[in-house]
Amino acid sequence: MNGDAFDPDCPTRLILDRIGDKWSVLVVLSLRGGPRRFTELRDAIGGVTPKVLTQTLRAMARDGLLTRHVFAEVPPRVEYELTPLGQSLHAPIQAVADWAESHVNEVMAARQAAG
Repeated sequence: MNGDAFDPDCPTRLILDRIGDKWSVLVVLSLRGGPRRFTELRDAIGGVTPKVLTQTLRAMARDGLLTRHVFAEVPPRVEYELTPLGQSLHAPIQAVADWAESHVNEVMAARQAAG
């Protein structure tokens, strides 16, 4: 059964909320090269608080987009990695990021013109 994003009762909208969130987008892009630790993700993304990153990572794990691996070491080591489902998001998200980077000047000029 396929979803219908235009049906207000369809759970597809919950998925769009998740993948449309800027932090989720940046997490997917940051994990494209493989697993990363929390601090590596925070540093790569920039501007995200630890609390917000933690909430984003938990939500993405709940939605099956990434996994959290805890290694039995002292001190404990935790890595995050995209699942196959999360990896399937990389290409569409990269396309949107590429578009945003290519058109940032035009969008900012339009905003400034609109006042």
